Amino acid sequence: MIVSLTIRAIMEDLMGTVEQVEGTVDILNPGEPETEVTGIITAFSATQNVVEQAIALGANLLITHEGVFYSHHAASEWLEGDPVYHAKKSLIEHSQIAIFRYHDYWHRQKPDGIMVGLLRELDWSAYVEEQQAAATILNIPAMTVLEAAQYIKSKLGISYVRAAGDLSLSCKRVGILVGYRGGGTMAIPHFNDHNLDLIIAGEGPEWETPEYVRDAGHQGRSKALIMLGHAESEAPGMKYLAEILADKYPMLPSRFIAEQPIYQMV
Repeated sequence: MIVSLTIRAIMEDLMGTVEQVEGTVDILNPGEPETEVTGIITAFSATQNVVEQAIALGANLLITHEGVFYSHHAASEWLEGDPVYHAKKSLIEHSQIAIFRYHDYWHRQKPDGIMVGLLRELDWSAYVEEQQAAATILNIPAMTVLEAAQYIKSKLGISYVRAAGDLSLSCKRVGILVGYRGGGTMAIPHFNDHNLDLIIAGEGPEWETPEYVRDAGHQGRSKALIMLGHAESEAPGMKYLAEILADKYPMLPSRFIAEQPIYQMV
């Protein structure tokens, strides 16, 4: 017996285990909640390339972590005169694909679903010492900062990361902060509170944590920082979500679409 599922049912399933988030950015737009789902695509972001691939695969529900139109919040009035915005909006409207942004509720799973996906991709789940709401503390096998950077690039299939501090520093105690959690007030206290050698983050202001690491090194207090990039730190969590959905709804084709890194080394 084949059981049909609506978009509403899947959204409620994904959000129902977490206490309601006030002012959440997790919305279905566009889309009608009672639409029967024929296929699911997950992705870090609804880039035009991802939308086109989802349409070609026959999926009618796209679940992304970040917003569609270049802003954390849904407001798009400031783009009304922009041709790129209108071309992408027209594609989405004509395809009738539904897009559900799954951001706040995925982060608020215990543990954070985005973090779980990254740890799985790095094969570091076994080294977790403490899972916090916004960070994870690990005790990994000793390796230098350079070796850690090379390992991360290999496991995530990316061509570069950015590192600050002494690349020869031996690291065991590591903190991971995904997405936009690499800023000073979020990242810096973890160095002392958890006696960390290395913080691995998605992104953050360059004048905050990186400059702290610079000053720490100048004082002889060796600390290091590796910035992965926002998407590179969070895309594995959306890949993990696709695996969960495929297991939970075997009657529906569910898959993750990876996008190429946005920046190139030139």
